[in-house]
This record gives sequence, structure tokens and C-alpha cells, in this order.
Amino acid sequence: MKKFKVAFCGTPDFAVPALDMLANHPHIELVYVISMPDRPAGRGMELKSPEVIEYAKTKKIKFFQTENINKQSDFLKQLKSENLDFIVVLAFAQFLGSEMLNMAKLGCFNIHTSILPKYRGAAPIQYALLNGDTETGVSIQKMVKKMDAGDLVHFQTLSIASTENGAQLYTRLKYQAALALNDLVKKIIDNKVTFSSQDESKVSFAPTLKKEDGLLKFSTKSASEILNLIRALDPWPGTYCFLNGKRLKVLLAEPYHLKVAPGVAKNDMGSLVIGCLDGALRLSEIQLEGKKACSDRELLNGIKTEIIISES
Repeated sequence: MKKFKVAFCGTPDFAVPALDMLANHPHIELVYVISMPDRPAGRGMELKSPEVIEYAKTKKIKFFQTENINKQSDFLKQLKSENLDFIVVLAFAQFLGSEMLNMAKLGCFNIHTSILPKYRGAAPIQYALLNGDTETGVSIQKMVKKMDAGDLVHFQTLSIASTENGAQLYTRLKYQAALALNDLVKKIIDNKVTFSSQDESKVSFAPTLKKEDGLLKFSTKSASEILNLIRALDPWPGTYCFLNGKRLKVLLAEPYHLKVAPGVAKNDMGSLVIGCLDGALRLSEIQLEGKKACSDRELLNGIKTEIIISES
């Protein structure tokens, strides 16, 4: 039985199901797991390995860690001597140079969580929710130097539930990525891989999100835009506004029947209601800076003054 020699490049927990599939596949010999260096984490700021490295240690798979794989000439020579059949890349957080891209017989295959060419870039899951999409998916493309621009070799679509948030979609897609990779491996085994070029006229981008992207601008956004932002940025970076000058994290919100002017806050019988451009929202689960997360009713019980919501 022929075994394909494979290296895997990835970093976070999102990449572990796909790595696990490869490690347990009867037709795959997993030669190396390549990832980022250990980082300080937790209250004690002790060094912690990326999740894929923890997995490699548990399964006794050889691994290599670096900030920039392209600068590791000695390791690249060693890796080239392995005569790899292909390389799999998922959530690696590094660009691959020509030496890596051309090293394996079949090349490098990147797993991306959108239907390319839509949402090239670092945050496709969040942008699908941010834009209120009802469908997303997993694409696998043969990597080239241009970001997420290689020929497609496989894709699968996935419906998005109307109330689904970033954390939930992230979890479903990390397992869908493993299933998609399994399908690609079958195509490779059967010698049935096909290559489809991406339509450059349909390209859109999903750049890295920043903390300030979570600021809720009730006075200039519709209720659906605010709800989509809350869904998309859960759990990171999260959404917020300011209540009476203090930062207020917004964890959950829902449409509300009351008519309120955009940007104005009201206490409606224990419900914290904010007006948007085309309606109102109830901020049902929130967290005031320095406090624990709570319901709007619990928070409003402790506020005896006028409620002022602001964007700064």
C-alpha cells in the first residue's frame, strides 16, 4: 500500500482536526508538523506550545517551530531530503516562499474557510457573519505566492444559521476542514485531482480584525448590521460601546419593539434598549468594565442615573 509523505503547517486548535485526520490516515506518512514558536500564556505567562505542537508531542510526530520557515535553510534542506509528496497548510500564520512552495512533488495545499475567491485573507469566518451571508464553506487551493490565489482543487459549502456566532461557526468549520482534506486525500490516492482557476473578477478580501472594529455605532448602523457585528466578533475581539462613560461589552442583543431614536438608550421596564437607524435593539447580555457579565436587568438595577450610551 503506497503511503504519501506529507508535512503539515499549522498553529491553533482550528488546525488540529485536520492534522489528526492525516496522522490517522492509512495512506499518509506524516513526516513533520511545522508551527510557530512557544508563546507566554495565562496568568503566569508561562511558555505554551501551539496546539498542533502539543498534538505532535502526544502522538510522537517530529515537529519544528520557527517564526519564519523561509529563513531556516538547514531545516529546509532536511525537509527536502524527505522527498515529500505534498504539504498541507492550515492557519499557519506565515507566508511560504518559493523553496517551500516547490519542494513537494504535488505542491502545497492550503485549506481556507470560505468559498474562494470570496474572502481571501485572515478573517473569512468573521466577514461571512459580518456581511450576513447565509452560506460559507471550505476551499482547498494549490498555493502560489499571491495570497489565497491558487487553483482550487476542492471545496465544500456550509449553511450559516441566522443566529450563529463566530465561535459556533469556527467550531463547525474546523471539523469541516478535516472532512474536506480527507476528500482531497482520496482524490490524490485515486489520481483524480483537478485544478480550477479562480475568477479574479469576483475576488473580495477579509483582512485581520482589530479591537477597535468592535465599537458599536448605533447612531449610524441598522439593527441588522449591529447584530451581524456582534455575531461576527464573538468571541474575539468582541463588541462594545460606552455606558455613562464606562466601557460596556455587548455579548448578546436582540431586536426590540420599542421606537427609540438612533443612538439613544432607554430603560424599558428592565430592558436596556438602544435605537439604531431602522429600529431598536435590546442589549440582553452585557459586561461593564470591572464587573462580571450579567443580564441587562441586573445591570440596570444598580444604575439610578440617566443612561447615556456613547461611541467614545
